[in-house]
Amino acid sequence: MASTLNHPGYSSNNAVPVPIITQTDSRDKWSKKMDFLLSVIGFAVDLGNVWRFPYICYQNGGGAFLIPYILMAIFGGVPLFYMELALGQFHRTGAISIWKHICPIFKGLGYAICIIALYVSFYYNTIIAWALFYFYSSFSSTLPWTNCDNVWNTPDCTNYFGEDNVTWSNSSRSPAEEFYTRNVLEIHKSTGLRNVGGVRWQLMLCLFLIFTIVYFSLWKGVKTSGKVVWVTATLPYLVLFILLIRGATLPGAWRGVVFYLKPQWGKLLETSVWVDAAAQIFFSLGPGFGVLLALSSYNPFTNNCYRDAIVTSLVNCLTSFLSGFVIFMVLGYMAEMRKVEVEDVAKDKGPSLLFITYPEAIANITGSTFFSIIFFVMMITLGLDSTFGGLEAIITAVLDEYPDHLSHRREHFVLCLVVFCFLGSLSTLTNGGAYVVKLLEEFGVGCSIIVVGFLEAIAVSWFYGINRFSSDVQAMLGKAPGLFWRVCWVAISPAFLAYIILSSLLKAPALTLFDYKYPDWSITVGYIIDLSSFVWIPIYMVYKLVWTPGSLKQRLAVCLRPERTIPDIHADSLNLATVP
Repeated sequence: MASTLNHPGYSSNNAVPVPIITQTDSRDKWSKKMDFLLSVIGFAVDLGNVWRFPYICYQNGGGAFLIPYILMAIFGGVPLFYMELALGQFHRTGAISIWKHICPIFKGLGYAICIIALYVSFYYNTIIAWALFYFYSSFSSTLPWTNCDNVWNTPDCTNYFGEDNVTWSNSSRSPAEEFYTRNVLEIHKSTGLRNVGGVRWQLMLCLFLIFTIVYFSLWKGVKTSGKVVWVTATLPYLVLFILLIRGATLPGAWRGVVFYLKPQWGKLLETSVWVDAAAQIFFSLGPGFGVLLALSSYNPFTNNCYRDAIVTSLVNCLTSFLSGFVIFMVLGYMAEMRKVEVEDVAKDKGPSLLFITYPEAIANITGSTFFSIIFFVMMITLGLDSTFGGLEAIITAVLDEYPDHLSHRREHFVLCLVVFCFLGSLSTLTNGGAYVVKLLEEFGVGCSIIVVGFLEAIAVSWFYGINRFSSDVQAMLGKAPGLFWRVCWVAISPAFLAYIILSSLLKAPALTLFDYKYPDWSITVGYIIDLSSFVWIPIYMVYKLVWTPGSLKQRLAVCLRPERTIPDIHADSLNLATVP
């Protein structure tokens, strides 16, 4: 291979000794291997595994959906996940400066990733704040969303648990729904995005506590965050198993499981099912967000990132599958209590599933206070792990790009970042904050992050070169990636992402929340938000071409070629000792 001369550890002749690479540099490192694995699992396994996968699964054919889901994971999600872990570990730098070593003209991808991560922090932590509000409210002998006798309830409040001859109409609202909409959000005080109302001080206090935890978990780097994830990444699994066992004992639980897994084979002929499977695995594993680059950059150079990618991807997918049982056992119980079909109960998706449907079921089982407390502890910890990852992606990217100014000021930079994210979240804490959360969730990440992932795969496989990247992996692992991985990186994974992009552009459903239909102008604002991150990619490309000297051909050659060779990167950070 023409590119092998620039890579330590690679030789086309088996007789040539292979160097052993040992780190001696000052870059932070994980204290233990498990710190890294738990951080990656904690980032990948988030609230979406609990609320999105079960809904997508039953909506797209139940057990039959597992076929496109597994195929999309094998040929699309896992190869991209493995690619990012390998890139971060080899180049040992964040999402911005890494492009100097890969393909400089694509450096705008790093800035786009940071802006997307900011948008996520503006709404995602608010959802965790809602969970913290519920957690506090759960410390009561009778959960406040159990009955209709509270000051926030309306005449439409209908409690069918433990009641006979209850008539459920289209205007009926459960106690849990009114607690969420009228006490937690107070969304009835907002008329929509034009009038979102004032900031809810209770939610602002909850968000302040969340960001305080985030700051003291991240301020010292992976040394502190690697310890925190031992709690935040493992506790959700303990709670999931407790809820699984309790759910299995509820009357009607089997109805929910049957509804969840009953195969509808005809669904496999629908294009939308395959699109949903591709999108679900991409957003679940999280390549393209820059988090995997950041977390793996603190690994030892010879760490087995291939095994890490397989293990963490498998844990992520199994967690999603397990969450489906936990959710649908409860939905089956609710259908039994309402004397309706599971399909009529399982209409809620997204946050409503976690803040209305599940709490409603918990409130009406024995030991409701205990189960409510552990359920919302699980939600808080699931959310915190993902926040740690998202903000670490920004921190690592910026500190590595501007080391002279910020490398010894990490605590101050993290503080400024957390304060900025807190201020950026204030609009989501208003009476109409849920409308803002939905808008940011739909457009702040959406199509832009998939485009980033697509361009990243193209830049690495086509411009940097699959042979060069494969020899990088061999330098770390002592073995080059097989034909399957190379084909996936070059063709199948980019096609997988292009498929999602085209499908999302062709399918633009009307945006609604509760009974509110988003006006056309808000959709326009959403597209502007979407473009505000993506636009930095072409802007940087133009900037790089304009400021690079030479003819157009010379400029393109310089902009597409890595600025530094591999020995330059590792010269002062690695000791090379040849083993005979």
